[in-house]
Amino acid sequence: MLSVIQNLSKKTQTIKAELQEDIQAVFDRDPAARNTLEVLLTYPGVHALLIHRVAHSMWQHNNKGLARFVSFGNRFLTGIEIHPAAKIGRRFFIDHGMGVVIGETAEIGDDVTLYHGVTLGGVSLNEGKRHPTLEDGVVVGAGAKVLGGFTVGKYAKIGSNAVVVKEVPAGATMVGGAARLIHDKAKAEQMGLDSLANNGVTPADDYIEKTVIEKTTDAEQMKAVEQTSINTSNTSATNEDDCNKIKLEQAGVFHQYGIDPNTPDPVAMTFIKMLEHIRQSEARLDELQSAMCKLDPNFCKKQYNKLDVRDLDAVDPQFFMEDEL
Repeated sequence: MLSVIQNLSKKTQTIKAELQEDIQAVFDRDPAARNTLEVLLTYPGVHALLIHRVAHSMWQHNNKGLARFVSFGNRFLTGIEIHPAAKIGRRFFIDHGMGVVIGETAEIGDDVTLYHGVTLGGVSLNEGKRHPTLEDGVVVGAGAKVLGGFTVGKYAKIGSNAVVVKEVPAGATMVGGAARLIHDKAKAEQMGLDSLANNGVTPADDYIEKTVIEKTTDAEQMKAVEQTSINTSNTSATNEDDCNKIKLEQAGVFHQYGIDPNTPDPVAMTFIKMLEHIRQSEARLDELQSAMCKLDPNFCKKQYNKLDVRDLDAVDPQFFMEDEL
């Protein structure tokens, strides 16, 4: 009887300690949190985690049917679906929470943060490991999908609505669908940059100050690098490293709900590059035409059909009717 009371006392202390850590994690990562009572009563992420621990304990004691029923109730109450077999570490925080899905074989380390709409899912019907493993300190932005039985390395960051289907290196930043790497921790460390390894808490003050200063002067830095490249051909490799360093510094700060709003639109940048290539090609063709005209004056007299705006389906036909009137 005494041993039962001692075990119960130890479990109670463990539950209390875990709950205190969960509440402190909310205060550390959500500036909207005001007091402990508010967190306990109004944060579905905290409720979902507490109920999951009950369901997970039932699953481990082979009460799987009851565990699934508790998990179903958890989803009904919080809008968060966590399979009772999923393994979750300490200080786990789900912000907002609605629409989060965590699969059966998912494993989550300590100090991990998920935002609403995140899916830790699988892409296989096999019974083995088919859901991702998130190591310590990982942050997954709103609406992101992490699909497959691979590992997301420590302190990695996954941007809003990213679709990740392959392993993520430690300290990396992934954005887009399918997600692409925009920040490599190893390369950043080689260049002497802060890789923002501590995702769970506010970055150090000196890092924030450094980032603000560099963002306000990045245009001047880029101009200086380009000028150096023009004037000194022997330092081209160094200039390239400087450009890469600036880009990595800009990528080092993670925005939970997406990428930096100052980041250029990748589609627009692609069109700009294509247009620049077309302009260069046309200039080259003009040079070839001039050379041909010198060799054969009749060549320049040939007529070619020109593009007419009427041939473009995107132009409203009423535009031409109004113009003719």
